[in-house]
Amino acid sequence: MTGGAAGFPVATGDEEPVPEGPQERAAAVRQAVDALLQIRRMMNGTAADPTTVPAEWELRQPVRAIALALEAAGIAPSAVDADGRRLSTGYVVRRAEPSGAAPRNGRPEVMARIEWLGPQGSRASHEQGEALQQCAQALRRLGWVALEYRDTRRHRWLEVEPGS
Repeated sequence: MTGGAAGFPVATGDEEPVPEGPQERAAAVRQAVDALLQIRRMMNGTAADPTTVPAEWELRQPVRAIALALEAAGIAPSAVDADGRRLSTGYVVRRAEPSGAAPRNGRPEVMARIEWLGPQGSRASHEQGEALQQCAQALRRLGWVALEYRDTRRHRWLEVEPGS
């Protein structure tokens, strides 16, 4: 879903702003989420509620799946210009660095990292706590576990993994 052969270009927050208008983008996001939920229904048939368990596709492409879930929840992605400078405040989803921990159930411990970033001088650092909690709530509804961390400079981020 990141353009090209996969079709729908998800907004991870590390790309230029989406060129579509807001209504067109919202319709495309709804269509992509409907397709994702259909994949979950087909692949997670043994689960009590198959739509609340990430499908194998999502586990192979967690950044795309997580970014889609956040945008579908109405949470704004960040964006950068052609030179990589931040243009707007919002979420940024990236693949998590391997922690070296042993995989559980054959899956990596942490699959993605979410940060709340904005342009120089923005209030992004002051919004981090509340914004990341909104991200965690949106992901929890779709079967992801998001744990918040903070470094010594008080920068916050979420580490995301599939729920049990």
